[in-house]
Amino acid sequence: MIERKIFSSIMDRLEKGKVFQILGPRQSGKTTLLHQIQAQTNIPTEYYNCDETLFRTQFSQQNSDSLRSILGNNKLILLDEAQKVDNIGLTLKIIHDTLPDIKVVVTGSSAFELSDKLNEALTGRKYEYHLYPFAFEELAEHESTLKEMSQLPQRLIFGSYPEVVNNPGSEREVLTELCNSYLYKDVFSLFDIRKPDLVENLLQALAFQISNEVSYNQLAQLLGCDKETVERYILILERAYIIFRLRSYSSNQRNEIKRSRKIYFYDNGIRNSLIADYNPIELRQDIGKLWENYIVSEFVKRKANNRLFHKEYFWRSITSGEIDYLEMKDAHINAFEIKWNEKKKPKAKSFLNLYPSSTVNVVNPSNFFRYFVPN
Repeated sequence: MIERKIFSSIMDRLEKGKVFQILGPRQSGKTTLLHQIQAQTNIPTEYYNCDETLFRTQFSQQNSDSLRSILGNNKLILLDEAQKVDNIGLTLKIIHDTLPDIKVVVTGSSAFELSDKLNEALTGRKYEYHLYPFAFEELAEHESTLKEMSQLPQRLIFGSYPEVVNNPGSEREVLTELCNSYLYKDVFSLFDIRKPDLVENLLQALAFQISNEVSYNQLAQLLGCDKETVERYILILERAYIIFRLRSYSSNQRNEIKRSRKIYFYDNGIRNSLIADYNPIELRQDIGKLWENYIVSEFVKRKANNRLFHKEYFWRSITSGEIDYLEMKDAHINAFEIKWNEKKKPKAKSFLNLYPSSTVNVVNPSNFFRYFVPN
């Protein structure tokens, strides 16, 4: 089994007795992680799948006595897809406050449904984790860095969802099922989507625009809707863990491009499935875009897996200066230019003129592993 980076962090903190919230897309391995936690703990533990009506009904009861009766002698409760339970935030608050010997780990596939239900009720009472498709670091530690580097062409086209990684040769079928049965199904069922065709068209438009700055007005014109609808659906897709946004960085220097954004997919395979393009990398016209999406998503996964707390941006100037990705922590900027073609010259000169104390790195296929595997 490929061990997830957040597993050890959760196990180390279990004794502190808080509620643990694990968010992430469907099929990213949350259920497998819960079973691994159950297998590795020595305390009485019970797993509940809240997709089942019986368990949803049981855990919607806001009474400490009835909850104690349901939980019995178990000291660790694992609630999968907990957002399906009515008033789950209040239920977990009661367990935390009145049954202090019981620890709870909950998972959810929607930041809207679970986070919003828990944040107010469990302020100061929970740890929050995010579980995404496999990260390079996780796969490299399972095999070896060299072995995982050899899989780069595969990852750029088919991505790193557990079902994809564990079923070589069936990648297209798995990705089609992920998109049709989980991605669209979840988004349409969880949210008030009145125009499902519009969401599909929006996702395809975003898939073609990865690595480019995105204009909501232009997307609205392309899709034949208003800007507000585009903004709403992008927020939904982001909180369903399909896409994520990067904002442009600016300290209000005259030549900087301000208030812009780029949108990436958490997984290259999902992106390629949306446009039905699985051609190998040597035939791709969009290889630079695929490379940038892969590297930026790996940085996002690295931050989540290692519980880092920097902020992420990209940077552009009106004179064509560019930084594909930068991290800011404690006023220090660590900047990255992401280049598939190692002979292509960086464009960081104007950035360094404005921010001379920054660190600028060039990430290419020969050295990318250094940024994702601990020394």
